[in-house]
Amino acid sequence: MNTRNIDARTDRNPRPLETACPAGASGGHVAAESVLVAVPAFNEGAHIRDCLTSLFADPWLTGARVVVADGGSTDDTCAVVTAMIADHPALCLVHNPGRVQSAAINTVVSDCANEQTRFVVRCDAHATYPPRFVARVAEALAAWPDAASVVAPMDAVGDNCFQRAAAWVADTPLGSGGSAHRGGRRSGWVDHGHHAGFRIEWFRQIGGYDESFSHNEDAEFDRRLTQAGGRIRLDADIRLDYRMRPTLGGLARQYWRYGRGRARTVCKHQMRPRLRQLIPALNLAGLVLAVALAPVWPSFLVLPAAYAAVLVGVSVVAAVRLGSVCGLWAGIALGAMHNFWGAGFLWQMIARRPAT
Repeated sequence: MNTRNIDARTDRNPRPLETACPAGASGGHVAAESVLVAVPAFNEGAHIRDCLTSLFADPWLTGARVVVADGGSTDDTCAVVTAMIADHPALCLVHNPGRVQSAAINTVVSDCANEQTRFVVRCDAHATYPPRFVARVAEALAAWPDAASVVAPMDAVGDNCFQRAAAWVADTPLGSGGSAHRGGRRSGWVDHGHHAGFRIEWFRQIGGYDESFSHNEDAEFDRRLTQAGGRIRLDADIRLDYRMRPTLGGLARQYWRYGRGRARTVCKHQMRPRLRQLIPALNLAGLVLAVALAPVWPSFLVLPAAYAAVLVGVSVVAAVRLGSVCGLWAGIALGAMHNFWGAGFLWQMIARRPAT
């Protein structure tokens, strides 16, 4: 297991690209200097400014430390962050030699946490955040002393026609399988959710993220956390907007990796997959089998025909709900989510190769 020994390294300098991680001043209901914000980034030049601007809209955050861990971007991600450092002294940029998100969070904790750090808040460079997001996550951790971690629901959003349709369907039960952290509205104790904040002692206790996971590292982390006795609190009042992939190909690749990552978690921890996780894989297997047997038994085409009808129905409903023909993309997006997730899951379960 490629988890790190995430110790406090107050006597060690981080790997700076532009500036070391500054100490902050207190503010709000939780002292801002007790909060460390980690933002993994790789080729997020189109989104990183919006992400950081949404975070720094809260003046309280100027007292915390906000660290962008870049995994070797080849676009203008680093240039954008460097330009913003002049206006935001709490911001710094460090190198993530492990490249993936799991390694980025571990790097920030190991290199930038100090004796004052109580809470680590993870933010996604592909997302934008509501007012006081970081402060509210820290306050929730302070308010729930039994919580090792606080997670938050994601509300899918999009800019172009395809994204808006994909965002609409992603937050429906057909798109998310009813996951509490995908558009959910009810707070409570959960076994997994979109990662928002951690108590640093729990993060260190279980060794941080497994850096061999490029996807599904959050669910794998949550499995070890709950096995160690940690509890996870979903706060449905702390929400964030997640921007969907802008193209069908990008969405398909994303869900292929999601499926592979979930399979790796299942295999590593010898878990029994939930029904909502098995359905895409079983549906894909059924579709392939039906098409293969159709030349001999044409009646098997009933299954793919019924599935295609569901997707068409989803597109029609989405077009009505969105009030736009853009909604017609919804069924196509849903088909990509289901089948590429299922293909990735099956491939990983059969091949048992490290997911990349």
